[in-house]
Amino acid sequence: MDMDLVESGSVGGFFALRTSPPPTGGAHRPLALLYAGEDGPLHARVDRVAARLGAPERRVGASVAHLGLAARLWSTALGPAALYGALPDLDPAALHWDGALTSPDDLWWAGSATRPATVDALCATVLEAHLVPLHAAFARDGRVSPRLLWGNAGSALAGALRELTRWAHAHGRPEAAERAAALVTGVLDHPDLVGTVRGPRLRRASCCLYYRCPGGGLCGDCVFDHAPRTGLEARPPAP
Repeated sequence: MDMDLVESGSVGGFFALRTSPPPTGGAHRPLALLYAGEDGPLHARVDRVAARLGAPERRVGASVAHLGLAARLWSTALGPAALYGALPDLDPAALHWDGALTSPDDLWWAGSATRPATVDALCATVLEAHLVPLHAAFARDGRVSPRLLWGNAGSALAGALRELTRWAHAHGRPEAAERAAALVTGVLDHPDLVGTVRGPRLRRASCCLYYRCPGGGLCGDCVFDHAPRTGLEARPPAP
């Protein structure tokens, strides 16, 4: 089956991947430049998210900004992998990002190569090629713990699986849901992701800090049952 990025994008905004330059031009830059140290767009993105949320700490804005980009990266790979058995080769030099935009306009893929949909290919395409250098970029931006970032990565992958599973069952594609579940199970065994989400509901084992924002509340997969009081540690529930 040919890879249809239009259909894959119909799963949801996070799954959409442009294959031609946006008509407005914009400020899309290859993610390879960010990973190499061109941090200005990332700094601006974190500032923008922190201001929009009224975040009390910069690291809260950084965490939410990271979670969104991690979700985009996982979704644009997992969608085609589950639906067609192949995924786009998201080389950082060919994947362009504009931190001033949100999905689906933030990413533009200038490549054409694909990979077979395997656990190793997903790990190489997203985790190794993007998440590892992305985490280094966020570390340059400010104080964000590696545990939080990898927790975000695991949560973003689990969220992509949930969204894709709902779409697949609603559109008579149960085999896509099964393929996605098998791939995600394998990817979550990667040493950087193991233990980041737990149990059949894939509940995360860390917190993204969104609850610290005014009116933030808890995410659906939050490790906490109730938002902890500011400045106090809460004991995470059993998985």
